[in-house]
Amino acid sequence: MKKVNIITMGCSKNLVDSEHLMQRLKVAGIEVLHDARLDEATTVIVNTCGFIRSAREESLDMILQCVQAKNKGIIERLFVIGCLSEVYKKDLEQEIPEVDSFFGVKSMDEIIGLLTDGDKLISSNERIITTPSHYAYLKIAEGCDRTCAFCAIPHIRGRHVSLSMEDVEAEARFLSAGGVKELLVISQDVTSYGLDNYKKQMLPALTQRLCRIDEIRWIRLHYAYPLHFPSELLDLMLAEPKICRYLDIPVQHISDKVLSKMRRNITGDETRRLIEQIRTKIPDIALRTTLIVGHPGETDKDFEQLLAFVEQMRFDRLGVFCYSHEENTYAATHYSDYIPQKVKQARADRIMEVQKNISEALNRQKIGKTFTTVIDREEGDYFIGRTEYDSPEVDTEVLIPKAGAACTIGNFYPVRINDASEYDLYGQMVKKQS
Repeated sequence: MKKVNIITMGCSKNLVDSEHLMQRLKVAGIEVLHDARLDEATTVIVNTCGFIRSAREESLDMILQCVQAKNKGIIERLFVIGCLSEVYKKDLEQEIPEVDSFFGVKSMDEIIGLLTDGDKLISSNERIITTPSHYAYLKIAEGCDRTCAFCAIPHIRGRHVSLSMEDVEAEARFLSAGGVKELLVISQDVTSYGLDNYKKQMLPALTQRLCRIDEIRWIRLHYAYPLHFPSELLDLMLAEPKICRYLDIPVQHISDKVLSKMRRNITGDETRRLIEQIRTKIPDIALRTTLIVGHPGETDKDFEQLLAFVEQMRFDRLGVFCYSHEENTYAATHYSDYIPQKVKQARADRIMEVQKNISEALNRQKIGKTFTTVIDREEGDYFIGRTEYDSPEVDTEVLIPKAGAACTIGNFYPVRINDASEYDLYGQMVKKQS
């Protein structure tokens, strides 16, 4: 039997692509591994990320590690797929000839045909899950129609294309039948779901449909664009206990001038009103956001306005990127990247220092309260879990001492919080699993 090791770089959307590829190769009789050691399979596929410079560098570094392994005879064949090779295929073919073939983001049939002697197996809703078996990412659309100045995704992934509700539900039911209890709904812009094929925003209708799957316990929504946010989604959150009181809304900035340069088509006041609307409707919701500092046009005054906004809004979770010119973006062709990297990093550090204090204060407010917690893994002397207010890998975790706790990974338990730090909660199981 053939054996293939698929190495996934970048985001959770890439991971879903890898999982579909793994399933299709498995059906063809190929043994598939994921993120395994390079000596565990003679064929390696690197699924790359090309979103920002640091992600490209990580993908290139992994490719070069594989090239070294190939030169030493550890692996025989090396293929590169995904965003990086979508944009830089010709350059990569010249610079890294040791790679057998490069494939873009829409070339899955081609690589499957190559590895299965021309047999292009029909795609399906099935996947091999590489996350812990109780949660999985559910991609509902591909590409993006937004024209944000800093973002290369529309160039890399193309126009926004929504999957049908039937296909999304079929994949969700497949996942639930395999033991998945938490669906992390993702796309580049979930609020645009349905605008292309249903001619209106269909995220609320889709989410309600997913709630009907009995085995699903939690549904979590990621990457909601703030402009034209579907307010009916908030009513659904209140009505449906399966939908986590959690929302990931990347606002990027608050200065009107910078938002205009970013081509976000929303003002700072509109952003504030949306956040107030969400929190008024659902007071206990956890909001995650992403910011960009050092975007062309950002002055010290603009940054101070952003910093004050972070202090005022007190987001539950927050991440910061330093702006970098990305090829094939509006910003790269129309603006000068004149702000020094040192200044960008200092601004990012200041925001994260403020956010660290906010996060600790919000976490400490949870002390003495009990939260339903899913157990993700064991680590040292602790079971590691999450509440509905936290997404895997990026958010706060709950540490439960193993001593006196009989937890099962993937199960949900009431946990009383008895201590907190900036990014961790410490708790004790209070009764039997739910």
